[in-house]
Amino acid sequence: MNWFILIIAGLFEVAFAFCLGKAKDATGSEMYWWYGGFFVALTISMVLLVKATQSLPIGTAYAVWTGVGAVGTALIGIFLFKDPASFWRIFFIITLIASIIGLKFVSH
Repeated sequence: MNWFILIIAGLFEVAFAFCLGKAKDATGSEMYWWYGGFFVALTISMVLLVKATQSLPIGTAYAVWTGVGAVGTALIGIFLFKDPASFWRIFFIITLIASIIGLKFVSH
């Protein structure tokens, strides 16, 4: 169950990065709504990370959390913010995913 919580925490990390990206392009009161979403997603992500680390090794949990966030944010950048999708960028995203899966299998 804590692995599931950790993945959800990583997805909320993606959400707060997404909100930052949207706030950067927003103006007026819309910008404040995106910053509000950022703080809500950040808080949820941190609370879930703390919950997951109660039974998972901190090094593994943190690496998986940041890995899920990095992969998700890179994909959001490619698909929603029109970041470049070069061969090497996709290659390293795949290696991050492989590393996250590897950490899951070698953790007790």
